[in-house]
Amino acid sequence: MSASAIAARAGELLREGDRAPFPVVADQDQAGYEDGEALAEEELMDGASESRAWTPQEKSLHEARLKAKAKRRLRRTSSRDSSNRESLSEGGEPGPDPSSPKGKNHDRRSRMGKGRGLPKKGGAGGKGVWGAPGVVYSYQEPDARDPNYDEVAQGDTVYATVVPELEEGELQKTVQPMVLEYFEHGDTLEVVELLRELNLGGHKAAVSSLAVALSLEGKASHRELTSRLLSDLVGKVLGPEDMATAFDRMLHDLPDLILDTPEAPQMLGQFIARAVADHALPLDFLERYKGRVDCEHARAALDRAAVLLRIKRDVNRLDNVWGVGGGQRPVKHLIKEMNLLLREYLLSGEVSEAEHCLRQLEVPHFNHELVYEAVVMVLESSGDTAVAMMVKLLKVLWETGLITLDQMNRGFQRVYGELGDITLDVPLAHSVLEQLVDLCFEEGVITKQLRDACPTRGRKRFVSEGDGGQIKQ
Repeated sequence: MSASAIAARAGELLREGDRAPFPVVADQDQAGYEDGEALAEEELMDGASESRAWTPQEKSLHEARLKAKAKRRLRRTSSRDSSNRESLSEGGEPGPDPSSPKGKNHDRRSRMGKGRGLPKKGGAGGKGVWGAPGVVYSYQEPDARDPNYDEVAQGDTVYATVVPELEEGELQKTVQPMVLEYFEHGDTLEVVELLRELNLGGHKAAVSSLAVALSLEGKASHRELTSRLLSDLVGKVLGPEDMATAFDRMLHDLPDLILDTPEAPQMLGQFIARAVADHALPLDFLERYKGRVDCEHARAALDRAAVLLRIKRDVNRLDNVWGVGGGQRPVKHLIKEMNLLLREYLLSGEVSEAEHCLRQLEVPHFNHELVYEAVVMVLESSGDTAVAMMVKLLKVLWETGLITLDQMNRGFQRVYGELGDITLDVPLAHSVLEQLVDLCFEEGVITKQLRDACPTRGRKRFVSEGDGGQIKQ
């Protein structure tokens, strides 16, 4: 059968369907009409396929038409079922089936069959929506973590430097060079400024402990400087309770400190007394330990502090608890100390004790005064014993390096310049000085130039009467 015959046969069947004895309904009849048309075509095609074989093109065209018809029929059926479900749900029956194509693709409500069927975000969601109707938003502080945050648009920006807190190991590495340098320059204000730049956190007490521990291994002048530093730190970097915590730790650590410094208990007691007098420690610091100390070394330190405070109860500051060290002493005091040193040496003859006393004075730049006082003391003494003892002392001090060549020359030259005034009190000063200079040169204490510079006095002689009896010099 040809294609034109198939089309004619399909038209006849369709016209016969129009004369079917069924009432006409708008949607159902239209759908039934299309279904009948599709069935008729299928029957015709089947019949035609029995009579002859289709070409591939005709077969593909036929399948495409059938698929298009099926899609149109499916869309109409879905629309009709949706309207029926809506009418049923309004009447109190169950809602739409979530498995339907309509519910899957176009329903904005929960696809899991849960929820109350309310709009999302309370009606405030959707494209181009700024919120629910009638909602007024107040000012919110900008969040720096917001991707749209603009730092320039926030006005004046204040930048602050955040210094991390020092750990215990880093604290010792940082503070120890400061303290050792302070022992050289003695400027407490510089140490205060350097400590203010650090974030000490909970390690403030360790600063005082470290300074005291370093001074225990140093000189008396270092301990004096440490006492001044502790007094200046209170109120600026540390508080009285921080200082009390530091000394409490040192009292507990005394058994270890004694291993390096046997005199640590007495020295720590002096530190405590000086700190209480300087108001760096609370006045009731000693009262806290009454009857509560088991360590004998700690008791010795506290007893030492109590004795010093009891003796100096009428003095506001124990300024001389360490003595006046180094170049901070007055010149007159240093001269007096050197005179006492030399007199004790002439009486005892102990060179090592004299050397130790000179070291304790801590004035190496002023040792030329010792040479001057030693030479003058020899000129004012009687007998050859003082000359030999002074030569021995000067030789030991020269060999140990306590007295340098410049200081030795300067001390003798001062005596050379004042020999005229000395002779008024000591007529034999010239002869004694010559003897001393010769012995010093023989022992290698002075140089040949210094010996030759020694002033000499010629012998007096009388001349003939023609000279008028005048004495020739």
